Amino acid sequence: MAGYFAIFLVILTLVSGLIWLLDALVLAPKRRERLVLAQTGAGNQLAPEVSDTLLKEPAVVETAKSIFPVIAAITLFRSFLYEPFQIPSGSMMPTLLVGDFILVEKFSYDVKDPVWRTTLYHNKLPERGDVAVFKYPEQPTVDFIKRIIGLPGDRIIYRDKQLYIEKACTTGQTTGCGNLERIALTHVPDNQFFQGRYQQRRFHEALGEKGHNILVTPGMQEQVRDYYPQPGTAIDEFVVPEGHYFAVGDNRDNSRDSRFWGFVPADNLVGKAVFIWMSFEFSEDPDSWLPGWVPVGVRFERLGKIE
Repeated sequence: MAGYFAIFLVILTLVSGLIWLLDALVLAPKRRERLVLAQTGAGNQLAPEVSDTLLKEPAVVETAKSIFPVIAAITLFRSFLYEPFQIPSGSMMPTLLVGDFILVEKFSYDVKDPVWRTTLYHNKLPERGDVAVFKYPEQPTVDFIKRIIGLPGDRIIYRDKQLYIEKACTTGQTTGCGNLERIALTHVPDNQFFQGRYQQRRFHEALGEKGHNILVTPGMQEQVRDYYPQPGTAIDEFVVPEGHYFAVGDNRDNSRDSRFWGFVPADNLVGKAVFIWMSFEFSEDPDSWLPGWVPVGVRFERLGKIE
């Protein structure tokens, strides 16, 4: 089921639309009838202000008619086209930072209704390397954003901060699958990221068409003991079931993802993150007089397409 805000928008759209329809079919004709009767009784000498009063719409009708087109357009836009999200944590650094505002393309995958999230139209399937928003399997009212690294049938190993993938073979495919592949990492010099007191290292990971950057924290041990225990596999090995996906954060040592809670059902997918349309910077000074949620700057250089 959708989140509370989506349900609220749909209900508001329906209520305001029904009030408008009720007024058009029932209430407005009755107001006009009362005006005709009043004019007849006054010998067609009814004062203009009296006519205005008799035809005046109730406040609730006036409000519904003014907000319905706007609310309906917003509901359709965010339900089937693009939905804005704010990045609340650092689990997708360096790709996405806290304070980034992104657009998620809802029609990239299956198109779903905005309340019950039943599939209305089957579109494309996620591709390896997509940054996707989905309903958190353990709490479906919460939206998560991670990178899809495992497709149905893939075998995933994450060991010693290194990703390995054995891609599943599709019907008739004989090359580029069936062999465990070490995903190449290329170090990118960058000293700006820390996790607590630990310096993080930035790498370019050659996954998908163009690859992407990730962060690892050499000083931190992998939390292997907390990994999702899939029956029949090693603790750091995962075989993606049919109809599911394996999603991890780009900030590999600071992300609670499929390694810890399992797989993302296809029905939980919300859409593909495609664009950063705003990025605010917040103060990290604990002695600052400004509240932590107040922006101190705009990172214009971050605006653009998400890789």
